[in-house]
Amino acid sequence: MKGVLLVNLGSPESPTPKDVKPYLDEFLMDKYVIDVPYLLRALLVRGIILQTRPKKSAAAYAKIWWDEGSPLVVISKRMHEKVKQQVAVPVALAMRYGNPSMLAGLQELHDKGVTDVMLFPLYPQHAMASTTTILVLAEELRKKHFPEMKFTIVPAFYNKPDYIKNLADSIKKSLENFEYDHLLFSYHGIPERHIRKTDVTKSHCKIDGSCCNTPSPAHEFCYRHQCYETTKQVVKLLKIPEGKYSQTFQSRLAGDKWLTPYTDVEINKMPEKGIKNLAVVTPAFVSDCLETLEEIAMEANHQFKEHGGENFLAIPCLNDSDEWCATVSNWINEWAK
Repeated sequence: MKGVLLVNLGSPESPTPKDVKPYLDEFLMDKYVIDVPYLLRALLVRGIILQTRPKKSAAAYAKIWWDEGSPLVVISKRMHEKVKQQVAVPVALAMRYGNPSMLAGLQELHDKGVTDVMLFPLYPQHAMASTTTILVLAEELRKKHFPEMKFTIVPAFYNKPDYIKNLADSIKKSLENFEYDHLLFSYHGIPERHIRKTDVTKSHCKIDGSCCNTPSPAHEFCYRHQCYETTKQVVKLLKIPEGKYSQTFQSRLAGDKWLTPYTDVEINKMPEKGIKNLAVVTPAFVSDCLETLEEIAMEANHQFKEHGGENFLAIPCLNDSDEWCATVSNWINEWAK
């Protein structure tokens, strides 16, 4: 019997340091997130980061928290409910970190008699710190608890026409009542070494001006290429002229070279270039979360205006829109035939 496991990132149980700390520990101790030897990772995470970060992160979560709970989890649950109504196979929801756990999600499917699981990471672009860690944990859980199960992996859907159309339509709708000077595509950042580590050719990814545009088998797992391709296809569909859009990467840790240009740096420079009305879309996420609601809609908005900007629009993620839920359901139904 077939079934589906939708997997998103996850969230703390509450916006308090007490609950944020174990969530951050699980997240940052993941070897696919901070990919250094265990002892060094433990020293860095538990000896340094977790001494101060939980309080700061809790304050950030508190700013975006909804009455029903974490926006990312609430939105994921709403999407899950809509998808369940449109497909003929069981669908479970899980988070890579926190609850509902991936073990609970697989157990739910197992209890319904599912042996063939469509494993669906809810990330448009492939990255070690998002997609790979889900696939690795799922395989560990399968071997340990559900040896009779087999997985069908949903690959990165960054360039699938249905997804591109959903994204373009949502941007177009958001811009109907906003006269923008510039549209910024802001993607989550990752360390440059993650790009090189996922290069199956071991030689293609130079992270220069050309490798992402030169065809290569490396692109199947190259986050940077896939981000640029998403932007390119959306821009083409919306007919946005050259010079009226750009792409950046947000979020980074000190001490490492992360993908550039950086979102905050570029946004702060825009007003002096004559960009007074800025719209920002975050296509690395399908659900609004801390990185979109606090980092972009609040912090980037504030910084933009501090530097002379006038109007700022944070375009919502696809979330549980009917169009996006229909697309996901169609992909599931195609597979389940």
